[in-house]
Amino acid sequence: MATETTLVLVKPDGVSRGLCGEIVGRFERRGYELRGARLLKITRALAQRHYAEHRGKPFFGELVSFITSGPVLALAVRGENAIDGVRALMGATDPADSAPGTIRGDLATLLGENVVHGSDSKASAKRELALFFPDGLV
Repeated sequence: MATETTLVLVKPDGVSRGLCGEIVGRFERRGYELRGARLLKITRALAQRHYAEHRGKPFFGELVSFITSGPVLALAVRGENAIDGVRALMGATDPADSAPGTIRGDLATLLGENVVHGSDSKASAKRELALFFPDGLV
């Protein structure tokens, strides 16, 4: 197994609902290490770079609008097979398809406001971590 670091974003709905502690606690209880955390308001330019792979898709504007609508907690999470493990802990992208016990299954309400984002591959994690932790300290 490989030790990996991945990006997790607690999206504006999660921050506004006071779920940051619950979400961080779930990762820590699972044995993941928190390597960095930043509370920030994502700019439109950063959101467009973050969601670049979705540019041109019908939902791109909605993604950008939502992620820039309020503060976001950016987390660098490290552990064994963290990319897949974190995504499993988050649950399916659509909360309606997320199993109970997952973050989205327990806490999210809508597909467009699904509480968290997690990198989906090693390449995405590297790119996304550089966007949100440009100092490279994670």
